[in-house]
Amino acid sequence: MIVELPEKRYYGIGEVARAFNVNTSLIRFWEKEFDVLQPKKNAKGNRKFTPADIKNLELIYHLVKERGFTLDGAKLHLKENRQKTLDTFEIIRKLERVKAELIKIKDQL
Repeated sequence: MIVELPEKRYYGIGEVARAFNVNTSLIRFWEKEFDVLQPKKNAKGNRKFTPADIKNLELIYHLVKERGFTLDGAKLHLKENRQKTLDTFEIIRKLERVKAELIKIKDQL
């Protein structure tokens, strides 16, 4: 899954949920479950996600939704193999982008 968000300093929970095609309640749930998610909150309590939070959400989404990990399994995997998981995840994302671009070029021919 390729998440496309405009370059901004902070993202609201609604636009993050739309980008991941999930409910806002799932984002809030993952925030409680995973320590790596620490969105900033303004005076009204609205969550503001940074680009680093978006990367962490992408990783959690990949583990839970795409690879089928349980929440406990994803937490354990992140604790034990964080750097290896990040490296593998980045490679997968780059390959997905290349594939999408190649499909786009193929369709134009």
